[in-house]
Amino acid sequence: MATAKPKVTRKTVLLPIIGLVAFFLYIYLFNVDIQGVIATAQRADPLLYSSAILISLAEVFFHAVSWRTLLNALQVKISVIKSYLFTWYGLFMDIIVPAESVSGELCRVYLVTREQGGTSGKVLASLVLHRLLGMGINVAALMIGIGLLLGEAQINPVIFNIILFFTVAIAAILLLFIVFSFKENLSLKVINALIRIGDFITRGKWKLFNKLKEEAFNSAKMFHDSMQEYRRKPRAVAASLVLLAVNWTCSLSIPYLVFLSLGFPVSWSVILITSSIIVAVKSVPIGVPFEVGLPEITMTTLYVGLGAPADISATATILSRIITLWLRFFIGFIAQQWIELKPIVTSSNTTKTEKT
Repeated sequence: MATAKPKVTRKTVLLPIIGLVAFFLYIYLFNVDIQGVIATAQRADPLLYSSAILISLAEVFFHAVSWRTLLNALQVKISVIKSYLFTWYGLFMDIIVPAESVSGELCRVYLVTREQGGTSGKVLASLVLHRLLGMGINVAALMIGIGLLLGEAQINPVIFNIILFFTVAIAAILLLFIVFSFKENLSLKVINALIRIGDFITRGKWKLFNKLKEEAFNSAKMFHDSMQEYRRKPRAVAASLVLLAVNWTCSLSIPYLVFLSLGFPVSWSVILITSSIIVAVKSVPIGVPFEVGLPEITMTTLYVGLGAPADISATATILSRIITLWLRFFIGFIAQQWIELKPIVTSSNTTKTEKT
């Protein structure tokens, strides 16, 4: 089954603008000195900030190689370079399509399936397991962060309850994902129920539902067979987990280095908790746009709640998002153009050569 490529809509432009306006309105209402933020940003250490940029490139690389390890375990072979490009392409789709938590993964299913037909179930299995591993690391990071924070200082009860809520919620969602990933009968019942609802809404007039049902069940069967295959290949899963842990270390290092560049070092507990909560909210597959505006508000609020000054918090948030959002947007766009235009250019050159 060929997975549809995520499409860009008018919301692509509207939602980021609303998000940015909401963030700047937020820091204005909380009396953050915007001129002070700009002045603080101008004093940032360029060497430390450049290091954060380089680490962000390594972060995406380890994420791509970790995913590729799971793909290879299912005999879906792609090169390291291609997995890196596909991951950048997926990040680009995450940013521009207002369904952040799933659009990038759907894009990668589409890209691999376009090259290697009939592998959609396997690719989906690799991405689901990759997400499960990431959520497991996320829960561990939150628990470590809470432990470090409790050992350092008196924490605000409200902030502590919020952190505790997210820890429990992520763990619950992780368990739910695991159940659906390894219980084939349960997944098939859900698919069947969704198709029945669709058939009821269309009053049975859309004959395509029969074909969709067959394709959905075939893909689900391949998906669950692939998940069972991972049980027989623990070394591949362990290798992917190690690479994903390195990816996470790089991810956490970015805001840490940004704070250092501003001359205001923060504890690792603050970084662990804030980064884990941001990733957790973004990873819940409910199609909520959470890429521009809301992350900045959340990060600034958590930094302030965990003891950082408001101006420093806002500046660190903006500088971090330049790396983790806008830099990724431009590199992802370049990767998208390269992947989509290269076959066209190659085909054109081949045609000219044949005519010659």
